[in-house]
Amino acid sequence: MSIAWVFPGQGSQVVGMGRDLIAASAAARQIFATADETLGFELSTLCFSGPETDLTATENAQPALLTTSMALLAAMREFLGDRLEQPIAVAGHSLGEYSALVAGGALDFTTALRLVRRRGELMAAAHEGSMAAVIGLDAGILEQICQEVSAALQHNNHLHGTVVIANYNAPDQLVISGSVVAVEHASLLAKSRGAKRVIPLKVSAAFHSPLMVDAAEGMAQAIASATVHDLDIPLIANVTAEPLRDADDVRREIVAQVVAPVRWIASVQHMVAMGVETFVEIGPGRVLTGLIRRIAPEARLINVATFEDIRALTAMQPV
Repeated sequence: MSIAWVFPGQGSQVVGMGRDLIAASAAARQIFATADETLGFELSTLCFSGPETDLTATENAQPALLTTSMALLAAMREFLGDRLEQPIAVAGHSLGEYSALVAGGALDFTTALRLVRRRGELMAAAHEGSMAAVIGLDAGILEQICQEVSAALQHNNHLHGTVVIANYNAPDQLVISGSVVAVEHASLLAKSRGAKRVIPLKVSAAFHSPLMVDAAEGMAQAIASATVHDLDIPLIANVTAEPLRDADDVRREIVAQVVAPVRWIASVQHMVAMGVETFVEIGPGRVLTGLIRRIAPEARLINVATFEDIRALTAMQPV
């Protein structure tokens, strides 16, 4: 039974995440202690007790999610030992890709932590644009809408005439990103062409769009001095939905994913084509579990968000 480990991205954070691990797992305690020491402030307290407004701030949420996912994985390894089957692939949604890179051996935890803290700072500094979730519209139709809106605004010399699909989350759930006016126009067209709903997202900027080029340049500088290894387990990349193993490819992915769409549908489909039958989501919440159920309904899905989830695994067949 081939498995993949998948890791959630920003939006899955919740006050209290990881708190139950502290009393139960020495390995998890070490992860949180390392995070506090590396960042120079008590990220652990932010995860366990909030306040929520501080935890959800992009520059904090990103390292907090990475740390909690890694604490859960450390506890899994501690309690399952040899019974923990190694995955044939790892993947993460946007920010979650950093957790996948640690799990796959490309980055050590402290390197990833510093990178995501910087990524969060760069993304928090971006204040241009908006995003919206589009429910129930074919990707081809939405891609055409984005092209039409961008072309029309740019033809009229509009300085901010860009809108793209930023997240291919599931067949019935896509996210658009771009300038405020372009997202507004695309949202109206999407509704008129059959979208069930269009939901504006509470974000500070147009993530995973060309408007994030400054953040991408900042990540290029950050990754240039970081130590990156070849992967022991292939990463199914957000940008291409293809497996990566080479360290140089990882460096390119870290920069490109800031401005490129997250191709989650294709990533899951590729893992299924590789022979993955079981997806283990490691991190707070159940976002990826829900998306994968809609992409690959025949897959076995396991969610590891709390210590009780790990305890339940000890009674199951090797996973």
